[in-house]
Amino acid sequence: MKYSHKLSDAIHILAYLIICKDGDLSSKAIAASIEANASVVRNLMSDLRKAGLINTKPGSATTTLSVAPDQITILNVYQAITMDHNLLHIDPKTNPQCIIGGNIQETLNMYYADIEATAFQRMNEITLQNITEDILAREHMKS
Repeated sequence: MKYSHKLSDAIHILAYLIICKDGDLSSKAIAASIEANASVVRNLMSDLRKAGLINTKPGSATTTLSVAPDQITILNVYQAITMDHNLLHIDPKTNPQCIIGGNIQETLNMYYADIEATAFQRMNEITLQNITEDILAREHMKS
């Protein structure tokens, strides 16, 4: 699974738990919404539970948030899921004898660190509450 899909799927799960809280909260139902396998949902829910973002009961579809939606940021979700936590990746296999290949990694590391810091700051400003409100507003505009 691609990293961005894993993050968006985890956010999708949390939004589902809020918006559909009175409906079927089984991993199968959530997987149908994401169009993924239920095992993907269970694995991500395990990550979210370990991070303290949700409460689950084995054998029961009664998953709930353990933190208020306005207190869960995209950065919290990003840090909760099991994956490589580098937003940008540098090719480690360059020719050290080449002027570019011998210097590009250190150069890009400097710029990528700045980009990631800015992205993480912005991710820390956007909450699950913002996301669910936007989803509901978009759905309201459709009707």
